[in-house]
Amino acid sequence: MELSINIGNLMGRYDFAKCIDIYKEAGFTACDYSVMGMVNDADPMNGDNYRELAEAARRISDEKGFPITQTHAPFNFPGKFWNDPVVFEEMIMPRMIRSIEISAMLGAKVTIVHPFHSVVYRGNEEWLFEKNMEYYRSLIPYAKEYGIKIAVENMFQADPFRKFIVADTCSDPHEFVRYVDTLDSEYIVACLDVGHVALPLSDYTAQDVIRILGHDRLQSLHIHDNDYRNDQHLLPYQGLLDWMAIAQALGEIDYQGDFTYEVNGRHINHCDEGFVPYLARHMGDVGKHITAEIERCRVKA
Repeated sequence: MELSINIGNLMGRYDFAKCIDIYKEAGFTACDYSVMGMVNDADPMNGDNYRELAEAARRISDEKGFPITQTHAPFNFPGKFWNDPVVFEEMIMPRMIRSIEISAMLGAKVTIVHPFHSVVYRGNEEWLFEKNMEYYRSLIPYAKEYGIKIAVENMFQADPFRKFIVADTCSDPHEFVRYVDTLDSEYIVACLDVGHVALPLSDYTAQDVIRILGHDRLQSLHIHDNDYRNDQHLLPYQGLLDWMAIAQALGEIDYQGDFTYEVNGRHINHCDEGFVPYLARHMGDVGKHITAEIERCRVKA
């Protein structure tokens, strides 16, 4: 199992090569490379030389023996793109398709593509389901062309009036299963964001959802912790999730994907430079502790 890090959390401070050096020394073995910046017109990956940029990043990761195994596609595009067919066809889709191509060039096995969820969820569940089926089906041919899997992610949203967190697309694990199974493609898998599971009021824990999704569907993770109230993207054990129970469930289903952090970079970017390697090592040690438990439970199962 690769112990992977969302390397962008440090790339505001160092270049890609330096980030790899720090995290590789800390015990990580792979990374998630974000192309979420493509929502912005000025992002370099929207330029004519995007292939050269992707090739350069891939070359660095290959030379350092630190593979890019996962990416995060752009989301939160401006405007209600489902209700604006011109924006959707001329801006959104071309960038999504390009992000899939870039992800494949980087060597990723999977790219995370958020479902459309920019309307109130309650009362719109079936409309959202149909729109998302249309959306993901339109991307599957490109996933097939470039040889990369697309992962659907479980979401949350804020109540528009009360502002507290409520359910959203794929918050319910049975709906999550429905999404993946209805798409019925070897190029569609599930990315479980374990932190997102904890946020909406629900009877399901992250370990419950892992078991419901099961071995075949669950092929990607976003690992982070929180206080069950806010999407904090904390390091495991800084919040309230039960990491040994999560590890046990991953072992039981014989999870074969990476253990990929999606932690915020606030703490590691705000410490002095001399402390960065020590903090990165602590992050790596936490991941190694949890993945060792996954392996122990896998053997036991």
